[in-house]
Amino acid sequence: MSRTILHLDLDTFFVSVERLLDSRLKQRPILVGGVSDRGVVAACSYETRSFGVHSGMPMRMAKELCPEAVIIKGNAGVYSKHSDVITDIIKEKVPLFEKASIDEFYADLSGMDKFFGSYKYASELRRTITKETGLPISFGLSVNKVVSKVATGEAKPNNQLKIDYGFEKPFLAPLSIKKIPMIGDKTYLTLRNLGIKQVQTLQEMPKEMLYTVLGKNGLTIWDRASGVDTTPVIPFCERKSISTERTFDRDTTDVQKLRTLLIAMTENLAYQLRRGEKLTACVAVKLRYSDFQTVSKQLKIPYTSADHILIEKVLGLFKQLYNRRMLVRLIGVRFSHLVHGNYQINLFEDSEEAINLYQALDKIRQRYGDKSVLRAAGMGARTIGRMHNPFNGQPPTILAHRKQ
Repeated sequence: MSRTILHLDLDTFFVSVERLLDSRLKQRPILVGGVSDRGVVAACSYETRSFGVHSGMPMRMAKELCPEAVIIKGNAGVYSKHSDVITDIIKEKVPLFEKASIDEFYADLSGMDKFFGSYKYASELRRTITKETGLPISFGLSVNKVVSKVATGEAKPNNQLKIDYGFEKPFLAPLSIKKIPMIGDKTYLTLRNLGIKQVQTLQEMPKEMLYTVLGKNGLTIWDRASGVDTTPVIPFCERKSISTERTFDRDTTDVQKLRTLLIAMTENLAYQLRRGEKLTACVAVKLRYSDFQTVSKQLKIPYTSADHILIEKVLGLFKQLYNRRMLVRLIGVRFSHLVHGNYQINLFEDSEEAINLYQALDKIRQRYGDKSVLRAAGMGARTIGRMHNPFNGQPPTILAHRKQ
């Protein structure tokens, strides 16, 4: 039995939510993202795209291209709540689905044609989402995830498209190679230098040639260009790491400010570990200097989720890393090698009072939010906190305005 995979994607999700909250924004050019000079466009309305604006572009450049655009900082909590509503609708209607991002979903409708009709069911699901949320959404339907995702892109805005079985290659053939997932800017440039512009050219090339040029990725790209993809719909994806980083509005050499930020980051990440009943065995610190040189250092440690242990390790790594005394542009902390488990008590160092204190603090955070109680050493840091448990199987909310 051939598979039937549905791909759903909310159209300009952040922009659509803002218009839902304020009807005056309809039909107006909108940019959502960082409002400072170093901000990045997280989302842009279709009205701005005719000016050459696209997501991921520096906000300063976007404002120059479209000076009449309304710039909105955005709110991760609001977007997450709307995403959760849509997730609940899909969860109720579809037996197997994957939430690929805050605004993107896959669903496996294989076998449904015998009972109801996959395309009819997908159409009704789309109408239900639009009716109950007021948000525009598009979908693509085909035999696999890659073709369905490309079909969604072709269907946008606020439309739907089905690619019948056996028509995957003809559908992809006339499209630009950039439409194939996995072909980023660097790979696109490499292929264009070879004179490859359309997907059809990739389909007609020997597979071995792409392997010679792009290695193993070339084989995957050839398969995708031919409409071949066996990737399953994964309902839950276990996180292997957790991290956070901040880009400064102005580069800094203020060591105390950097240490304060690192303490706040580590304290919050440690709480996320405990909330998700996780332990880490590897900590890493990342620095990016004003000349864009990026350095990082990691350290293996015994499994733990305790603030006082992790903060000491992170500050130690920072001390080893920050030796150039140059202006710092970005700083980050990452915990990896995660396993399931609870805080491990050290029989020689931990007291009953210390354990009880951790439990009490975590209860306060669960009830009143991540930032309801903080270490004094980390109180100078801003925007440190998360809206939900990062280990609940939901993808992270990514906004471009997370600045410090």
